[in-house]
Amino acid sequence: MSTLWEEIKFKVIHSGSRLNLLIGINVAVFLILGLIYVFELLTTKQAFLYDFLSRYLLLPSYLPKLATRFWTPFTYMFMHGGILHLLFNMLWFFWIGQIFEEYLGGKKLITLYILGGLAGALVYVVAYNVFPLFTEVKETANTVGATASVMAVIVGTATLLPDYTISMMFFGAVKLKWLAIVYILFDLLSIVGPNAGGEFAHLGGALLGFIYIKQLRNGHDWGGSIEKVLQPKSKLKIAVKNLSKNTNTKPREEEVDLILDKISKSGYDSLSRQEKEILFRASDGDKN
Repeated sequence: MSTLWEEIKFKVIHSGSRLNLLIGINVAVFLILGLIYVFELLTTKQAFLYDFLSRYLLLPSYLPKLATRFWTPFTYMFMHGGILHLLFNMLWFFWIGQIFEEYLGGKKLITLYILGGLAGALVYVVAYNVFPLFTEVKETANTVGATASVMAVIVGTATLLPDYTISMMFFGAVKLKWLAIVYILFDLLSIVGPNAGGEFAHLGGALLGFIYIKQLRNGHDWGGSIEKVLQPKSKLKIAVKNLSKNTNTKPREEEVDLILDKISKSGYDSLSRQEKEILFRASDGDKN
């Protein structure tokens, strides 16, 4: 059991994969809330704590309620309404997120996940307060789930690599652009159904994913501030200063190989300032 826990901890925390980290957070939140619910029902036949936590973590559509729970546009994207909801979201996120992380790195994956979730929350709240169809339910309606964030990653990856092909059961080879289009059409046709709020949130995430990649290609990185927060502070500040004084010294081949391995696993953005400097001096030395 301890070996299994150590393996899970390594995959989620120490592997360097932001994808594994986000999936781990989603699963942990679901398990914690689920265990609280089960324990309360077994011991008290009530679920006061679970209901309280849910009320203050789900995203409400009613504006006065949202004003007093302003953190919910962030917290709702890490919660799920059931095991199947969690399973399907995390499976799609794992499959497509690997492709995104391979090409753009883990920090941009986290950025797109968060921005997609926030965009989904915005579209959901606006829709429920604008369209007459939801007038009678907007005071009690709420939504939950990471699907808006996952849709942002799916559509963002399809925008970045439209002809990238994946193999799907029963369908065979499918290009990402067709997968994204089918998902969007399904959500559009479902916005007047029983999960209208969720569908609006999905569409908001999808739109954000498309615009984010288009802006990134034009040189506008919307996630710069988020990525700065995610950038770990170097514990080798003195070493960096000392290295910068001797910029003509070519780094050892072992150092360069380790940095290249890190890029292949986590992307260029995962490098620290010191590692980028070493890589620059190595490439500069090759030119000379």
